[in-house]
Amino acid sequence: MAVILITGADGQLGNELRSVSKNYYGYDFIFTDKDSLDITDSEKTTDFIKKNSPEWILNCAAYNQVDRAESEIDLAMLVNGTAVGNIVNAIRGTECRFIHFSSDYVFNGNSNIPCNEYSTPDPVSAYGKSKLAGEKAALSHHATIIFRTSWLYSSHGTNFVKTILKKAKTEGSVSVVFDQTGTPTYAADLAETVLLIISGVIRNQVAFNPGIYHYSNEGVCSWYDFAEAIISEAGLDCRVVPILTKQFPSAVQRPAYSVLDKSKIKETYNLEIPHWRSSLKRCIKLLNDV
Repeated sequence: MAVILITGADGQLGNELRSVSKNYYGYDFIFTDKDSLDITDSEKTTDFIKKNSPEWILNCAAYNQVDRAESEIDLAMLVNGTAVGNIVNAIRGTECRFIHFSSDYVFNGNSNIPCNEYSTPDPVSAYGKSKLAGEKAALSHHATIIFRTSWLYSSHGTNFVKTILKKAKTEGSVSVVFDQTGTPTYAADLAETVLLIISGVIRNQVAFNPGIYHYSNEGVCSWYDFAEAIISEAGLDCRVVPILTKQFPSAVQRPAYSVLDKSKIKETYNLEIPHWRSSLKRCIKLLNDV
């Protein structure tokens, strides 16, 4: 029975992996949060991993306070960079497969074409720099896959979708930037993709191909478009006001264009990725049913 260790299981992606895992039988999933496994503690991380001997580790633990990272760079680097190195050091010399999750923020956002896995990283924020440090640490292990994703949301935790829904229910209008373009990612879709690949590898149906892969839902939109769709799908009466990034005070420079090219993962693992509108519809329905 394959032992699959998941860190940061109380976050958006970790919770979605927990939900999706119920459809995968014959695997021993170990879900951990900061209290049960603090990956910033090197000794405790090594002890935990040696005790449980996982064949797979999925690192969902992350510092994701993008604005706050500008004033908490050491903490962001500790969680997103150093802690990843702690996991890698614990599995060095073993055949444990390591899956780590990164972000579109490793790019500067100045491109006008989708970034692929060979595009040169150039983070312009403290958060982006910490995520790039994590990538470098993860790739020092020979059996590592990195999933870069963007605009992650889910029915769990705090995210853009839930924030817009909350405001739309209490306010007559909401202002959203229209000059930042990317693609939303439903964490449930990413979780399903990850476990589908793992299951395929374990059953010898597909090969384990280490490296970096981009994953987001299909399609492209601005944050304004995304907010309009959220309110429309939820059937709420709220006006969305388009504004420029410069009108929205922020401590961090956010990518103006962060569309990810997903050709590599679709071709390597023969995937069909849902469009962001259809995935949003599923998430909104789930939230309405709660």
